[in-house]
Amino acid sequence: MNAVDFEGKKCYPSKVVCIGRNYVEHIYELGNEIPESMVVFNKPNSAITQQLGYFREHTRFEGEICFLIESGEIAGVGFGLDLTHADIQNYLKKKGLPWERAKAFDGSAVLGRFVRFKGDVRRLSMKLYRNDSLIQHADHDLMIYKPEVMLSEIKRFMHLEDGDIIMSGTPKGVATYKKGDRFLGEIYLEGMLLVSSEWRCD
Repeated sequence: MNAVDFEGKKCYPSKVVCIGRNYVEHIYELGNEIPESMVVFNKPNSAITQQLGYFREHTRFEGEICFLIESGEIAGVGFGLDLTHADIQNYLKKKGLPWERAKAFDGSAVLGRFVRFKGDVRRLSMKLYRNDSLIQHADHDLMIYKPEVMLSEIKRFMHLEDGDIIMSGTPKGVATYKKGDRFLGEIYLEGMLLVSSEWRCD
């Protein structure tokens, strides 16, 4: 089982639950429609990694605020990169097929360290830098589905084990990447840095 760092200890999520199309401007940048209900898909434990790998020319990064679950509630927060084979996903969407080949491959959930969280989720924001340039920036207010709605909706049809991760969706600014690129993901609480993680694609 692959693990994440939670307060300096290893935690073993059974799955990563991902929320798709959760920021309006990101929906528009990819030419998608605003969904009538929350888009949910899963990544298995085998997708979890702490290393950013290079897969193919059309692999896209998506920076996200991630929540770690304990006793069915948000217990921790960390930064993650949701990797997507964009060309494969576009083909699957056109055919009306599931996204697993494009979203759930090994190494597609690049997760940084998690810290315990007891604050107000409404005060969270994120920034993602690529090679020292700010490329993604968003806060709680820009989410279509807020964290409490995510939890409630997921629990309607799926049990969340202790340690499971929710990736809350990505704002505008996604792109492909290449070897040598450096990423810094930061999460803020009321404007103060709460947790950060760095990756380099070697």
